Amino acid sequence: MLVLVAPGQGAQTPGFLTPWLDLPGAADRVAAWSEAIGLGLAHYGTKADAEEIRDTAVAQPLLVAAGILSAAALGDVTPGAVAGHSVGEITAAAFAGVLGDTAALTLVRTRGLAMAEAAAITETGMSALLGGDPEVSTAHLQKLGLTPANINGAGQIVAAGTLEQLAALNEDKPEGVRKVVPLKVAGAFHTHHMAPAVDKLAEAAQALTPADPKVAYVSNKDGRTVASGAEVLQRLVGQVANPVRWDLCMETFQQLGVTALLEVCPGGTLTGLAKRALPGVKTLALKTPDDLDAARALIAEHA
Repeated sequence: MLVLVAPGQGAQTPGFLTPWLDLPGAADRVAAWSEAIGLGLAHYGTKADAEEIRDTAVAQPLLVAAGILSAAALGDVTPGAVAGHSVGEITAAAFAGVLGDTAALTLVRTRGLAMAEAAAITETGMSALLGGDPEVSTAHLQKLGLTPANINGAGQIVAAGTLEQLAALNEDKPEGVRKVVPLKVAGAFHTHHMAPAVDKLAEAAQALTPADPKVAYVSNKDGRTVASGAEVLQRLVGQVANPVRWDLCMETFQQLGVTALLEVCPGGTLTGLAKRALPGVKTLALKTPDDLDAARALIAEHA
């Protein structure tokens, strides 16, 4: 059984979209999406520097576009389940047929703009904690006023809060934590700091008509599979201010009997977590078109 997963913000790197645009029809699809959402996706995915694509309003549509584009390059794939980390949930909703590609890009454009606006109210950020006991780390973060915004499993928690709170974390790490790594994001996502974005996203969602998922859709709110398109959309709206529970998603993958995990472009982050938390499950990160043959072989064996 194959699960198709999509990474969240921070996975983007300068120029990562470049090789994908050489595939037949890819440049035309990206141009059409760019026109629909009023953002030059090809420019940002090929020529922009790291700081430009760190912008939340740019990074989020760029990641969803790359995920949809790379998955389409695989051909006709029917995974047993789909899931996404943070903004990757919108990519997963497109995989599952809940949203059409253009609808997904339109929603994520609103999401990125709304979250960037919310992030501008207070200077905030996120840092990954490597190692340590999750319960000990969570309690320590709460003592510092930080939110455990991403509980990723495999010994990784992402803390979110003000820059002052994150500076305090650097000076006072939880017991057992080896390293605190600042992330390439521009705000404290999946915390109360994002509450202003929820209303704007809810308003945008009213214009959409979601379909029920065609495959098992695993929500990162709680790791549950969601069978209703309306509920998927409702969760996409609320999840910008709720913690990501990727650890529970991976537990659900195990319960579903997943034997292989394929991460779409720009893959790597979720594959790394799966290698540590899901022993015996084959993994592959779709980084460039050079990975397509290996990905198709994995699909043929497990999908």
